[in-house]
Amino acid sequence: MTEAYLDIETTGLSPYLDDITVIGIYLVTGDAPRFVQLVGEDITRENLLGILEGTDTIFTYNGRRFDLPFIRDRLNLNLEDEFHHHDLMYDCWRKNLYGGFKSVEQQLGIPRRLTGIGGFQAVILWWKYRSEGDRAALDLLLEYNREDVVNLRVLREILQERGKPEPPC
Repeated sequence: MTEAYLDIETTGLSPYLDDITVIGIYLVTGDAPRFVQLVGEDITRENLLGILEGTDTIFTYNGRRFDLPFIRDRLNLNLEDEFHHHDLMYDCWRKNLYGGFKSVEQQLGIPRRLTGIGGFQAVILWWKYRSEGDRAALDLLLEYNREDVVNLRVLREILQERGKPEPPC
């Protein structure tokens, strides 16, 4: 069984007007996790489906309202038609954990090396890379996306632990 943790970066909030700049995917099969990023022109329907081949479930945070509609509209690919999708945001809500992903990470004590970077800064980093050829900006954007994707798995593990009944005294 392969699980895929997926997060995208974009140039804005509208799947009709803006582009996907990065798709990060953390594939977990047993003890052999693999991290893949599609960037810029490499973001195609075929490339994404190729990476996700053999995946049973895709995990996201707010993916039902953001990531998957963006992918559907920009790549003409409805991932929910191809794979089981599980949006961890709704699991968080059931456990009274509200806010964006960074807020939930803080509430649960999930560490993050890159702090002070959010979606708006990700857009700026992308344009700095595209307009100025600033490779350091792209590297920072990719590391930010990587932390998001890997922390999705950490979040899922914490939520699973919290869902287990307390052992008897």
